[in-house]
Amino acid sequence: MSETYDVDLFVIGGGSGGVRAARIAAGYGARVMLAEEYRVGGTCVIRGCVPKKLMVYAGRFADEFEDAAGFGWTVEAPRFDWSVMKRRRDAEVTRLEGIYEANLIRAGVTVVPERAVIEDAHAVRLVASDRRVTAKVILVAVGAHPVKEPAVPGAELAITSNEVFELETLPERILVIGGGYIAVEFAGVFAALGSRTALLHRGDRLLRGFDDEIRDALGDAYAKRLSLKLGRNLAKLERVDGGIATTLDDGETFVVDQVLMATGRRPNVAGLGLDRVGIETDAAGAIPVDAYSRTAVPSIYAVGDVTNRANLTPIAIREGHAFADTVFGDRPACVDHRLIPTAVFSTPEIGVVGHNEDTAREIYGRIDVFKASFRPMKATLSGRDEKVLMKVLVDCASDKVVGVHVFGHDAGELIQAVGIAVTMGATKADFDRTIAVHPTASEELVTMRVPQVTKHPVAVG
Repeated sequence: MSETYDVDLFVIGGGSGGVRAARIAAGYGARVMLAEEYRVGGTCVIRGCVPKKLMVYAGRFADEFEDAAGFGWTVEAPRFDWSVMKRRRDAEVTRLEGIYEANLIRAGVTVVPERAVIEDAHAVRLVASDRRVTAKVILVAVGAHPVKEPAVPGAELAITSNEVFELETLPERILVIGGGYIAVEFAGVFAALGSRTALLHRGDRLLRGFDDEIRDALGDAYAKRLSLKLGRNLAKLERVDGGIATTLDDGETFVVDQVLMATGRRPNVAGLGLDRVGIETDAAGAIPVDAYSRTAVPSIYAVGDVTNRANLTPIAIREGHAFADTVFGDRPACVDHRLIPTAVFSTPEIGVVGHNEDTAREIYGRIDVFKASFRPMKATLSGRDEKVLMKVLVDCASDKVVGVHVFGHDAGELIQAVGIAVTMGATKADFDRTIAVHPTASEELVTMRVPQVTKHPVAVG
């Protein structure tokens, strides 16, 4: 590595993508410095996936206590203590933060706890210490931040997915605004923990981009758990005695204790110094990059949510790893963003890999749709009113499985394994010859034999 610069790699941002890139690059012998102005671990570890999933677990115990009676258990009326959950959740986040930082240091990375901004193509300025550091390569991995949209009167009264982790008490009444991952998951959490929860979304279905049948199944399930308000918008918020008065665009009004806006996130590019080096962001505020995460400036790269390619933690990690392999490991690698297994930790859960039905038809034309919808075995004794829905989409020309969609308990765990098969190019015949594990819900994925009546496009002319 060149000694011309202070370091070979300077990473701005200590989230999932930046940490992975720094560690891998250091493993290749690079001199690496990483600056993080808040807490090492980024959104996912500190105020995202990890603490949120712990809250999801907390909420699901409510169903477990209720279901136990159907299996012969007598359980005293359970009581939930928000303060206990918060204390233990926060302690786990702090523990993980320490592990992330320790792993960086163990790898030989110099960690700087302050904000860094770009000065030129090969230099950054550490703001607090007013120190200039030169680097052969700069990696921007600063992620994104939640925004309060729509910008209605009183929007400042709402909290975002950052502040939700700071709540000292469980709100008795809460309005969640949005229809994506974050809104859906938090609405489910608060409803499960005992808050009177309303979920407001301007669209007619939740989770835009997911398969319509999965979206419908989620809407049906959530309508039983909370107040689902679709096809409407927020008009204004106003502080009143006893809470926050909420007015919708159809005139409906109600009072809640908290409003959580989960309607979008924007890349953290403000004041980063991109203009100094001629990097222009796109319409969404993201940094444009090529397949190898390189920006318009050859010495500056970007990974993760700041590029707005696929805003998921595992993608940021893969992008960071691929960057380090390419630039410091002499192993050119790029990430395929077309086939991404993902999960939504709603209750019931959703797991998806590949295309939804509409997109699959657009791409492949003729597809076969295999579907199973059933009551889960556990519900036969618990009496819970729920269902499992599974869909397998197959390209008729190649017999390849091009989409798998699961709605039901542990769908996220299930789709990880299925994702391996689909990523390898498994065919429906491969699924069919796989021995079923019985009795499980997932066996349905390998026992579906008859496709639905398909709506193949009809040739014209």
